[in-house]
Amino acid sequence: MASITEVSAEPAFVKLQLRTAYGPVYRDVSTQPPRECKDDEIPLIDISDIYGDFEARKRLAQEIKVAAENTGFFYIRNHGIPESAIQGALNSAKNFFAQPEEQKLVVSKDKGKWYNGYSGNGTAMASPTEGLDYRESFSWRYEPQYDPEPKDLNAIPPEVQPFIRGEDYVWQGTEHIPDFKKGCITYWQECLILARRLVKIFALCLDLPENYFDSVTTFPGSDCVYNHYPSMSAEQAVMSQDIGLGSHTDLQCFTLLWQDMNGGLQVLNKDGQWIKASPIEGTFVVNIGDYLMRLTNDRLKSTVHRVYNRTTVDRYSMPFFFGFNFNETCGVLPSCTDEDNPPKYEPISCADWCQLRFAQTDVSTKVVAY
Repeated sequence: MASITEVSAEPAFVKLQLRTAYGPVYRDVSTQPPRECKDDEIPLIDISDIYGDFEARKRLAQEIKVAAENTGFFYIRNHGIPESAIQGALNSAKNFFAQPEEQKLVVSKDKGKWYNGYSGNGTAMASPTEGLDYRESFSWRYEPQYDPEPKDLNAIPPEVQPFIRGEDYVWQGTEHIPDFKKGCITYWQECLILARRLVKIFALCLDLPENYFDSVTTFPGSDCVYNHYPSMSAEQAVMSQDIGLGSHTDLQCFTLLWQDMNGGLQVLNKDGQWIKASPIEGTFVVNIGDYLMRLTNDRLKSTVHRVYNRTTVDRYSMPFFFGFNFNETCGVLPSCTDEDNPPKYEPISCADWCQLRFAQTDVSTKVVAY
């Protein structure tokens, strides 16, 4: 999360303050307008080899490795998620957000413990000085009964049980929407299947056995969100001081993002320039999260990004956030450190890592509220 402070009347750069798990860090950001990304900045990768033999998967790993070590963002095509699952989810999202506000508030996040459910437009501020987040969202979290890898619900390990954070009220309060839950769960399952395949590719990227992460992704962090960025009138778009979603990095290992064709996603490159991750038909965007960057001793890059949306059309996106089992404690990976490159970070559990960041968010929200 971030705030921007101008250093002169018309500076070449502004200071971007990012809130991290351990407090603020700062980046210099160019005042030049955002530009389209170059092919080598956010490459388009055909991942059909993920379904091929081992040699094909190793070749794919090398291609993804370059992108993950560069900007930490890339597009994927031939990902295997059926178009029917995407459209089913999009229909669910549109039907949900088309409801009156009072109906959406039946499943408000305020009613749960784990950030499941609805968050209204203008109720969050990821980046305090970029204005309110001009979006509404609906989110849900991992529930083992829907895992595409079948689970014995009577044999969930006791160390895992406290971290099962799905909540039934989000489904009970949306039963009146035809096929809503089906659209959500089907899309989530397809994303989880792909994420478990991709994490094997990341293991190969990091010179580890392909199955290295299998034991820590049995009950994974796997959160799904529907975002709706409402349209503005032309006059509102000119006058608005708000942003779609303020500058931030993602928390867990990596994110799979489906976005519609209206655009708005921007990525901060290593030179401090905002570049556009404009939509490409038939693709997902993948980006590295903070926890994976930490585990790789900063070898893979978790990159600042935002959604800048001041347009006269609605925008929808459906990110899926993938991480390890919350009970797992992980340190810097053995392949990412040596005598000349010692570990920069102590081991930490996935749950504690996320909680540190949430605590920073809570503090910043209280400060802004006052």
